[in-house]
Amino acid sequence: MGNMKKADLQKLGVQTQAIHAGESPDAITGASTPNLVMSSTFVVDEEVSFSAHNISETTPFVYTRWANPTTSQLESKLATLEEAEACVAFSSGMAASAAVMFSHLGHGDHIVASNTNYPGTAEFLRDTLPRMGVEVSPVDTSRIASIETAIRPNTRMLWIETPSNPLLRISDIAAAADLAHRHGALLAVDSTFATPIATRPLSLGADLVVHSLTKYIGGHGDAMGGAVAGRSDLIGRLRGEGVIHYGSVLSPFNAWLILRGMATLPLRMRAHEENASQVAEFLEAHPRVERVFYPGLSSHPQHELAQSQMRNFSGMLSFRVRDPRRLADKMMRELAVIHYAVSLGHQRSLVYLLETEDLIESSYRLSGDELGKYRAAAGEGLFRLSVGLEDAVDLCADLDAVL
Repeated sequence: MGNMKKADLQKLGVQTQAIHAGESPDAITGASTPNLVMSSTFVVDEEVSFSAHNISETTPFVYTRWANPTTSQLESKLATLEEAEACVAFSSGMAASAAVMFSHLGHGDHIVASNTNYPGTAEFLRDTLPRMGVEVSPVDTSRIASIETAIRPNTRMLWIETPSNPLLRISDIAAAADLAHRHGALLAVDSTFATPIATRPLSLGADLVVHSLTKYIGGHGDAMGGAVAGRSDLIGRLRGEGVIHYGSVLSPFNAWLILRGMATLPLRMRAHEENASQVAEFLEAHPRVERVFYPGLSSHPQHELAQSQMRNFSGMLSFRVRDPRRLADKMMRELAVIHYAVSLGHQRSLVYLLETEDLIESSYRLSGDELGKYRAAAGEGLFRLSVGLEDAVDLCADLDAVL
């Protein structure tokens, strides 16, 4: 396995890939587990250009801001799982998202993006990019017609998040890719909720796929990171600008922790989905719960699309109750198994109230019909629940005790 080429790895099962891709026994010690290389600099035996513009795949390790052996192993593993030509890692998922937009958009360009997505990305789109002279059109990307209507002659990128945060909207990746390419634009997909176990956006036509490694891919809530996978030329540009010039470097220690988590990703996602399905069904039948959003439920508005492009429905769900603030206060005091905390994709279950007024004012700034649609779906607020790996019966009992 240590000598297996990437093309051979692609023929193997996803569990084998998650364990072996990007790794090989240490040539000197024979160590089976990947080494942690914390050195910031490397001794070279040939002249190497000091410019990031001259870095290539054959450039030796010189400086960890350029490349690092441990981080490179992580990048290779994720590229294999995503069926990508290349991958580049960042210090966080937000750093990865910002690098994609900063590196591939410039003054006078236009981007069409999801209008309800991760709040950090939403605020970056609405606040930061316009200051750089980039025009932004937030739309409901679960409706392909909305994307098409928003496209302009200067559109250079479509940005979708599927499933989206926190409404769990599903966007049609293949249709969006076709639309983007007909207009000469790139399609970037934030696939953090799905992971490559559920969806491989590149195989559906996307140009770039973005992940917060902090979430499911790392899986243990102890390391922040981000990554982007795609074509070699697109990733090369991201490495030169996003990592080397912007400096959003992933710590080798975090890369090592995330590598360890990736080995069990297929098994964990199977368990996350199984638990989430049971919890979603429990919540949907509960008299105190007004609505549940989970792609695996037949009640989900894009359930058929989710079935067609997801091999796993993941462990993320949202639900709505009357007087959510009261329930949130009770959760903080009385939950015994589930942690009332932000983030997601960890082995332990996490729940947090995303209040509608707060999101509308600070992040989404919706108006008109789109504001009405969001309020109709989310009510006063949604509880975003990241279903962990505990026994599902214990999670349901914990929720039942506070509902």
